[in-house]
Amino acid sequence: MITKKCLDNIYLKYNKFNLISPDPLQFVHLYKDGADKEITALIASSFAYGNVKQIIKTVDKILSILGPSPKSFIINTERAEMEKLFAGFKYRFTVEEELVNLLCAIKAVLKEYGSLENMFLSFYEPGKDYLAAQRAFAAKLRSYGKIDTLMPNPAKNSALKRLNLCLRWCIRKDEVDPGCWSKIPASCLIVPLDVHMHRVARMLGLTNRNQADMKTAVDISASFAKLCPEDPVKYDFCLTRFGIRDDMSEKDLENI
Repeated sequence: MITKKCLDNIYLKYNKFNLISPDPLQFVHLYKDGADKEITALIASSFAYGNVKQIIKTVDKILSILGPSPKSFIINTERAEMEKLFAGFKYRFTVEEELVNLLCAIKAVLKEYGSLENMFLSFYEPGKDYLAAQRAFAAKLRSYGKIDTLMPNPAKNSALKRLNLCLRWCIRKDEVDPGCWSKIPASCLIVPLDVHMHRVARMLGLTNRNQADMKTAVDISASFAKLCPEDPVKYDFCLTRFGIRDDMSEKDLENI
């Protein structure tokens, strides 16, 4: 398995704000208010599937309609108006109805809990099963209306990559991750696992598992935790730059 010293060197070199783009995380940094940050994190991460250029284009289009404050838009806009504004919307498997359902789910959460963070905290107990809280959070969002392409069913063995991405952005705080939540420790986090990260993790000896599922995400996170127990997913961003950015290849990792 790759050493902590090697990972820390990669982190110091590549965990940089100027390396964020192209990544939907770049949109979270556009807002100062914590409520706007967490809402943008959920929306942007939910659309983080497919070609990164198209993801950026799609999230930018959504946020341009939401205006300078996503929270204000969502709180003050009725569903009928959202349906008019997003009429004909389509991104890969996601259509207008699911996008509007997600926005209305966020609205319902804000009315009931005050924030997305407060809703997560209603399921989370320090020292207890973080994964159970994460699954409950996903299930609650799904309960307001169909959002299958944006939030997979947590009862299945999905790695919940996009939700783990959102939670990383909201909970961690450094030059890259904005950390707009304050009551959940980074030590709980699970790596956002997709095919790309799975391939990198196997290359570096972080897992031997063949499926890119939740069990593998937990396994990789446990390997990271052996090296950095207080912040196991701190290496996620810098490792995933290889193969995402045009100027950084996974082959470069083989020579580190």
